[in-house]
Amino acid sequence: MTKPFDMELFLSGVLTCSKTTQRRHLRQARIMQAAINQRWQRDNPWTWQSKHLIWFLTQHLRSHSVTSRYYYQLTVLLIRKRLRKIAEYQPNTQSI
Repeated sequence: MTKPFDMELFLSGVLTCSKTTQRRHLRQARIMQAAINQRWQRDNPWTWQSKHLIWFLTQHLRSHSVTSRYYYQLTVLLIRKRLRKIAEYQPNTQSI
């Protein structure tokens, strides 16, 4: 049995806003995670591609209000920021 992906831990490095906004981003990220997992069996952001996020924003949220889609876009930006933060990290291995 595998452990479920912890979205709160994943986003903790980029959530620097108020507690209420943090909860909103976490709730929305979990909703995105469930929808993408149901459609493509991709359970965590490390396996997501741009097409998954675009599908979520354009197709899955098409019946939502413009305001809701905007807030989900902000959550997508946080997820992408977190993924870039790890990708840009290059430890100094020359001293090892």
